[in-house]
Amino acid sequence: MIEPSDIIFTNFNKFMISMLYTKSDNQREYTPESSPRSSDYRSEYWRDYGRLIHCAAFRRLQNKTQIFPGPESDFFRNRLTHSIEVAQIAKTIAMKLNHENDFFKKYPIDTDIIETISLAHDIGHPPFGHTGEKALHECMQNHGGFEGNAQTLRILSRLEKKCRHIQQQSAAGFGLNLTMRSLAGVLKYDQQIPMRSDRLQKGYYISEASLVDLIKQRVAPMATSHFKTIECQIMDIADDIAYSTYDTEDALKGGFINPLQMISADQQLLKKIQKKLPIDMDLEIQDIKHVIYNIFAPHLLPYLDSLPNDPILLAARLYQQADQLSQDSSLRTELTASLVDEFISNVSVTINHEIPALSSVKLSESAYKKVEILKHYSFEAVIVSRRLKIVAYRGAEIIKTIFNILTDQKIHGDLLLPNDVQQYYKQANNEPERYRVICDFIASMSDNYAIEFYSRLKSGNQQTIFKPF
Repeated sequence: MIEPSDIIFTNFNKFMISMLYTKSDNQREYTPESSPRSSDYRSEYWRDYGRLIHCAAFRRLQNKTQIFPGPESDFFRNRLTHSIEVAQIAKTIAMKLNHENDFFKKYPIDTDIIETISLAHDIGHPPFGHTGEKALHECMQNHGGFEGNAQTLRILSRLEKKCRHIQQQSAAGFGLNLTMRSLAGVLKYDQQIPMRSDRLQKGYYISEASLVDLIKQRVAPMATSHFKTIECQIMDIADDIAYSTYDTEDALKGGFINPLQMISADQQLLKKIQKKLPIDMDLEIQDIKHVIYNIFAPHLLPYLDSLPNDPILLAARLYQQADQLSQDSSLRTELTASLVDEFISNVSVTINHEIPALSSVKLSESAYKKVEILKHYSFEAVIVSRRLKIVAYRGAEIIKTIFNILTDQKIHGDLLLPNDVQQYYKQANNEPERYRVICDFIASMSDNYAIEFYSRLKSGNQQTIFKPF
């Protein structure tokens, strides 16, 4: 295994630091004694991409909730389709910056890294979306917590079974053993999650703290402040763009919202949105309404030119057009495509010439406002709506029930775990480690698997013992 002391960074080559990528970016945490390359024509980052798309955690995204439960409709997005859309948007942003910026014309952003981290960014999310994340954290709040981004790093670097020391039997192997630069790309939040926390906090687990230190030393040894690579920032912006536009499209399709309803939102809802906006976005309620109006007006007003001045007829025609925009797939696609194009066009970069890897990427002020308001509107109007609250309650109940049964030592609940997970559980040194093994197991479940596991534990109907978990 590569140790931090293996490289002396004080004499780091100035020429190398002026480039976007260095040799230490390509290093992996573990180098087997014999590691034959299958080819010489693949870059290390393309090898990362291949490892990611072939891993089990990535496949499971197809049955994990984005907003609406999978069985509701084939139309609605799941975590897998969402991740694919994020990857496409992120790669387009990188291509735009490479094309427009003189520095990146010489030292282009690697789009293989961009695609890999974008496809991987949600693999740490548990079943049942935000509800599942909150429920698992409540189960783990005294044992290191749970958070989707932290779990993503843990899966990539520890849990996936691509790379494991030949003599190592613990649950914490080397995961996919990705390059340092790819692992850096999923570090969205540069803070350690405390062992005990009543509220869900974003960051990385204590169990991966030493790995995070190693990543920083390899990727940006001269960094003294907040660590977030340019690839991670691009992925994060692409995630927000996809979240804000395509979740809105799903909400329109599902009949949860319509453009007129959004434009005329009540004060209570707008205050909730206002409260969740970033600190640097100081907007009044009227400002929020104006931004929403500017998003939808271009897709509503052109159809009203020939109407009479009668306010009732005007209102009826406007309602009809808003309803059509919600229900017509062509109009919805036109809306989301125009928004995505607008947002991508408004991405800019500021080069950090001392540490190019930590160059700053951001949206313009106007695009930033639209993305944030759409994102939080969808959350408040859809995800925490009464209809989805029923589903959310069920999801939380399923996760907490499974967790409580598996951790119940009186009934030896750990015996319900699959054989390989049982081995990891037995090898754990203390209660937090045992709880983490069970948390990892539950977090890896798809929605369907969690429901089936729960039903076989709690259902009154007789279940066959011959069908394996």
